[in-house]
Amino acid sequence: MKKLFPIFIFALLSFFVVSCDNNDDVVVQPSEDTYAVAFDLSPTFTRVNSNLYEFNRAFDGPLVESDVVLIYMQTGLTNNGSPIWKLLPYTFYTNNANNDVVDYGFDFSKFDISITVSGTLNLDSNASFYAGTKYRVVLVPAKTGKGTNVDYNDYNSVIKFYNIDESKISLKK
Repeated sequence: MKKLFPIFIFALLSFFVVSCDNNDDVVVQPSEDTYAVAFDLSPTFTRVNSNLYEFNRAFDGPLVESDVVLIYMQTGLTNNGSPIWKLLPYTFYTNNANNDVVDYGFDFSKFDISITVSGTLNLDSNASFYAGTKYRVVLVPAKTGKGTNVDYNDYNSVIKFYNIDESKISLKK
């Protein structure tokens, strides 16, 4: 019996060690905000100075902390009329004598987004770099993109991966 007692104690302790973990059994229901959505913007930019214009927009409601914002700028159309989207930040190199550049950037918080247009040229006299531009805002849950091979620079890959129905994308004012 003395020889079996240590084995019994070891087996009993092993049972408790294996059965204890750090996972509680609370089931977390996903929020209705944990799916990807997209909307279009045709912003009216505000002048900050002659080399910087910006646009700010609040979300209809706060984002979930794990959401990520991607903003694409329409830079043209394909031969069949489909839009060409470039992920921001994006730098456009002019062909003028000074080889000026125009930078398109953005930032976001859980409450709003800001799109900026800055350049080495005077944007006051070059409104075509910001007036009438079209942007597509894509809100994606960060957790679903973790460990995937989605090319976020490729708008079509993002739309396909997150099952975004482009026919339901609307213009937000």
